[in-house]
Amino acid sequence: MELLLLSNSATHGRPFLEHALDALRDILRDVREVVFVPYALADHDGYTAMIRTALEPLGVSVVGAHTDAAVLESAAAIFVGGGNTFRLVKTLQVSGQLDVIRDRVRNGTPYLGSSAGTNLAGPSLRTSNDMPIVQPPSFETLGLVPFQLNPHYLDPDPESTHQGETRELRITEFLEENDVPVLGLREGTWLRRHADTLTLGGIPAGARLFRRGADPEEIASGSDLSELLKVTASYDV
Repeated sequence: MELLLLSNSATHGRPFLEHALDALRDILRDVREVVFVPYALADHDGYTAMIRTALEPLGVSVVGAHTDAAVLESAAAIFVGGGNTFRLVKTLQVSGQLDVIRDRVRNGTPYLGSSAGTNLAGPSLRTSNDMPIVQPPSFETLGLVPFQLNPHYLDPDPESTHQGETRELRITEFLEENDVPVLGLREGTWLRRHADTLTLGGIPAGARLFRRGADPEEIASGSDLSELLKVTASYDV
């Protein structure tokens, strides 16, 4: 499989997707048209137009999956954008497009995800940060990697007076019920999968890896995470 899983699309002070253009250029080097899946936001046309503008420097055209479901069947590359993961998953499950995307990607079609689109690449949406504004038939997602993802990961702030749960605590609670690693992707980071090789890219701050019964592990940008492709997950059903 060929995967590029971005923590975020928008970075403060930079144009949309500009921070990841080199990584996008790499995975799209032989692609002239991308099918964009905009279902995580309500404005499908506007979201597709935004992606079209962002990818213009790469010389690729963009067509929205919402315009004709059949375009996914022949897509040269599939890009699933961010927004609300619950809305995204419900739309794809009800339409049957989740299975189409999974089959295409497992047979070699490059997959690009950002935020909710990155959540979609794991086995389940259970480590999404999003509010469940709709109820999908199930929490099952694509399973393109066997571990959980948490985009937009925020470190605990020791100076904060906020008394709500930190991201670390929420992931710890997830691990109390489910025995599967969770990779917290900080802003500006991404995962690149090429066949059986998995590498963390992006800003030097990197990511944080959570496992049941272990302290969180700092993962530097450039690290080889291929061993995570061999994990066996156990979920509370």
